Amino acid sequence: MEFELFDERTAERMLGAATATGGISTYLDFRHAALTAGRLEAEMDARQDLLTPFGNLHGGCLSAFVDHCLGVVFYPVIPKGAWVATTEFKLNLLRPVSSGVCVAVAEIISLTKRSGVARIDITNNDKAVCAAQGTVTIVLPKA
Repeated sequence: MEFELFDERTAERMLGAATATGGISTYLDFRHAALTAGRLEAEMDARQDLLTPFGNLHGGCLSAFVDHCLGVVFYPVIPKGAWVATTEFKLNLLRPVSSGVCVAVAEIISLTKRSGVARIDITNNDKAVCAAQGTVTIVLPKA
């Protein structure tokens, strides 16, 4: 997909900012590995303290990871001062995760002035564990 705008400086700043703002992204230790125009690669560990009593990563952790990636992927391609809010997302949990690193790849598949849609695929040990798609509302700065 082609984008009218790509702010490389925003992308560079966001690479190291996954845990800089605190909150759930810090608690779950999301890491941004690469951010280019319309594409984000991010990681999170399936830590012991995030596992259910059955030994699997709680689905809410993957859901939070999807939501995080859904928002971040848009920032370098929207106007300066604009921000995004998740409107909705749907995910399919494909197989349980019990250890290792989860790798998310988020790709923008549609972008207008007011909304965007992205697909997020998560793997663990090179196996698909989650397939998701979501929509964001783009809030432009007030004139």
